[in-house]
Amino acid sequence: MSKYTSRPGLFKGASKKTALALGLSLAIAGPQFAQADTSAVSRVDGAFISSNAAETRDWPSVGLDYAETRYSRLAQINGGNVKNLGLVWAYNLGSTRGVEATPLVVDGVMYVTASWSVVHAIDVRTGKALWTYDPKVPKETAAIACCDVVNRGVALYHGKVFVASLDGRLIALDANSGKKVWEQDTRLSAKLPFTITGAPRVIKGKVMIGNGGAELGLRGYITAYDAETGKQAWRFFTVPGDPAQPFENKAMEMAAKTWDPSGEYWKGGGGGTVWNSIAYDADLNLMYIGVGNGSPWSHKARSPAGGDNLFLGSVVALNPDTGEYVWHYQETPGDNWDYTSTQDIILADVKIEGKPRKVLMHAPKNGFFFVVDRTNGKFISAKNFVDVNWATGYDSNGRPIELAEARSTTTAFDAVPGPFGGHNWHSMSFSPKLGLAYIPVQNIPLVMQHDPSWSFGSNKPGQPMSGIGWNTAMHLNTRPPKSLPFGRLIAWDPIQQREVWRHNHVSPWNGGTLATAGDLVFQGSADGRFAAYDARTGESLWETPVGTGVIAAPSSYEVDGKQYVSIAVGWGGVYGEAARATERNTPGTVYTFALGGTAKAPDFVQYQMSGLLTGVKYNPADVPAGTALYVSHCVFCHGVPGVDKGGHIRNLGYVPAAEIENLDKFVFKGPMMPLGMPDFTGKLSKEDVEKIKAFIQGTADAVRPKAN
Repeated sequence: MSKYTSRPGLFKGASKKTALALGLSLAIAGPQFAQADTSAVSRVDGAFISSNAAETRDWPSVGLDYAETRYSRLAQINGGNVKNLGLVWAYNLGSTRGVEATPLVVDGVMYVTASWSVVHAIDVRTGKALWTYDPKVPKETAAIACCDVVNRGVALYHGKVFVASLDGRLIALDANSGKKVWEQDTRLSAKLPFTITGAPRVIKGKVMIGNGGAELGLRGYITAYDAETGKQAWRFFTVPGDPAQPFENKAMEMAAKTWDPSGEYWKGGGGGTVWNSIAYDADLNLMYIGVGNGSPWSHKARSPAGGDNLFLGSVVALNPDTGEYVWHYQETPGDNWDYTSTQDIILADVKIEGKPRKVLMHAPKNGFFFVVDRTNGKFISAKNFVDVNWATGYDSNGRPIELAEARSTTTAFDAVPGPFGGHNWHSMSFSPKLGLAYIPVQNIPLVMQHDPSWSFGSNKPGQPMSGIGWNTAMHLNTRPPKSLPFGRLIAWDPIQQREVWRHNHVSPWNGGTLATAGDLVFQGSADGRFAAYDARTGESLWETPVGTGVIAAPSSYEVDGKQYVSIAVGWGGVYGEAARATERNTPGTVYTFALGGTAKAPDFVQYQMSGLLTGVKYNPADVPAGTALYVSHCVFCHGVPGVDKGGHIRNLGYVPAAEIENLDKFVFKGPMMPLGMPDFTGKLSKEDVEKIKAFIQGTADAVRPKAN
């Protein structure tokens, strides 16, 4: 049942050197150099990030620059020589969970995070560890982390490294030593299930960070902290609170008019968590945040009389000095499908109908690519970049033209895209040279149906993951989806609003992208490859195996006159917990490449799984009840027994029979709790566990090939 199970035999078959390198460097490099100078981070500030954007020799911020373009202006590696790209070194992150971080590099020193918010500082010249910092996140936090124990990276400023830990802390580290300078608890209350998976950004001396956890009934916000002292500077809430209390500002007073108070939305938090995207325009002195989904997902349950529910599914512009609201554009009014707008925002100056425009570009979960005037939030255009069935397009006012069946409260709806999104957090990039955006797109089928029996905090069998606190007010997959899964890399022209080329992948959930002045696009894939494509045509030019699925985005930088490309690899995230597209399950690793690199890759590890479960005794009459209990406690982490193969969490249809026979010993204060497994004491009875066992073995028996 656990979200986080052990990986017995993980290093079986790997070299002794690989096993001993757990948590340290697995450096495979040429000549040794003096230890890198970490003091260079003392020069990193707003001026440094802005000036670096002209040549991009360093990668000082998660999106490279304030505009979050992920466009490297280095061209030493290009279409003519990328075939000569080779491994320089590999570094073992000591992680067996999802790795989502983009490596930051300044003056030859890399800063990257692994799962559980652990920070690594690495000498790029040697691939050796300089220091590591473990914030020691309590493992029980895993139970309230909706989407794996991941972290998307750090921020750098004035000699400090800033990391946000999964359990809601913002921590400043000394860049030279990795020692803690200050720490702040960003949660409204330690009793509430706030988490953080996003990377901080530093703007004008303030560290900006949001939070996650909308599914567990939270109210979203973003907070600014003084980079030197850690003192809170301001906080902006994204949805209104209890209307019986004074509004924090005029923006919340305005937003409250778009919610129906009869639904008592504040008791369910409302959602709107700011868990990923932040961009900044220094000339306009505006920062842009993407706001998440509603809590619960169902619009009818959240706001019975309707309403747009600001600022869910919106891009909001704020004054970074004060946190004051400036403008917003709502992409998904009255969100009903978990259509977050937290996907990365990219700023660009382009010509539209012959006139220069300052725009932001956005490809959120809902499947439409938006171009919006970033000076005032005015809608310019939107076009679907994947097939969609909830709306036919957007009108001239920037409102979606919805299809009525998408909001049915009585009929199941095969939402396309579904809650996994047509594009999720996996970073897109933009080449100003070619005028193209490069987007990891996908479809993961999921049928949604309003749950009229839901109430906040209810834990009824069949309510998805309600046993660990989820509040969706939706039933999922009450019938098989008709839509098909896919994963693609597409090049998108934001001016013409059209697809220029596509590369099809074997699975959804592929990594973020990097575009370069060498007219290349780099991306890792779910099936364990890292590849380079011609940015103009999509032609595959180079690839290399990396031992497991890739979900993070790469970075590129220059050290001693040489261009490098690095990618942090580790399969996971919410989809990768229960599903995978490769038989390899190598531990989290940073791979660094350059022209002429000849290092040997680390030994790859095969995924360990038993044969299809058999022999567990059960009562077939318990299967229906066990199905509903499994949906409420297990399915998002372990998948469907015997149908899914398991991701980095084992599928319970492929574990030894003894583990299912003794399932109660794992469910109640079990041995996997130190690895993050929830304790279901008081949430499940022994009789419930017997019914779940019946579902697991019964499903395995149902999918077992029958003899002719």
